[in-house]
Amino acid sequence: MKKLKHIVSDFDISKKELTEILDLSLKIKKNQEAYSEVMKNKTLIMLFELASLRTRVSFEAGFSQLGGHAIFYSIEGGKFTRDESMEDGIVNIGRYCNFLMARVLKQDIMERMAKVSTIPVINGMTELYHPCQNLADLLTIKEHKGGLKGVKIAYVGDGGCNTATSTMIGGLNADMDVAVVCPDNPKYSPSPDLLKKLKGKVKVIHDPVKGVADVDVIYTDVAVSAGMEAEKDERIKAFKPFQVNMNLVQKAKSDALVMHCLPAHIGYEITREVMDCPQSVVFDQAENRMHAQKGLLVWLLDK
Repeated sequence: MKKLKHIVSDFDISKKELTEILDLSLKIKKNQEAYSEVMKNKTLIMLFELASLRTRVSFEAGFSQLGGHAIFYSIEGGKFTRDESMEDGIVNIGRYCNFLMARVLKQDIMERMAKVSTIPVINGMTELYHPCQNLADLLTIKEHKGGLKGVKIAYVGDGGCNTATSTMIGGLNADMDVAVVCPDNPKYSPSPDLLKKLKGKVKVIHDPVKGVADVDVIYTDVAVSAGMEAEKDERIKAFKPFQVNMNLVQKAKSDALVMHCLPAHIGYEITREVMDCPQSVVFDQAENRMHAQKGLLVWLLDK
């Protein structure tokens, strides 16, 4: 009997597995018809503690295109029904469904789910990791650059956030050259423990112009994420010099891609001009959430 496979963090995907998932995602994207019944009579449960346009719609639409049925279930407040424990709820779900995707506020909740689940658990986002976003990002780069090995990416902004963390782990796993360009403040920088775990292969640069020089991809995210509203003024001030505007984009390679995982706060971390420029692949990236997740789900089905 095969061991149950969970994707609780980006560390759960090996280099070989990453290649398999991305190749399968491209294959499905190019020939959707061939996979239109692969999830027939199968069900995906989607647990949301925090609402999300792209995560919900991309998973639900993607699973439907594979011939399956997806269920949205809100666990806002951390409870399933009345005072039922999370563990009992997860065990119960395993009796009904084939896959579980959860978007929760804390990583320890995700890990508790995986510990008792009898079906594959997929991290739809926690405060520490965003692996499904990273799969979409890598798929987008692979399509536009023809490959991933040796591609230089600069993540500009909050180097301590979940998207930055997943970019570092996934990018290195794909043999990319990864830099985090962020304010010189521990609060907005990758954690020393993570950098150590990544064997010092990630460059941390505090000068935005130097950080994007000669890169193939500039990637940014919101300066003020959900739950950080009280820090809005402080964060806007700290990240203002790191705004991705045309002046900064022109410091990178002439064919550098511009990426943003959305939603974008125009005028803060990125300008409208950059969002709409020919180098922007922001909406290709958003579409690829669906294709990468379809690849992941079909790959997990075989596991």
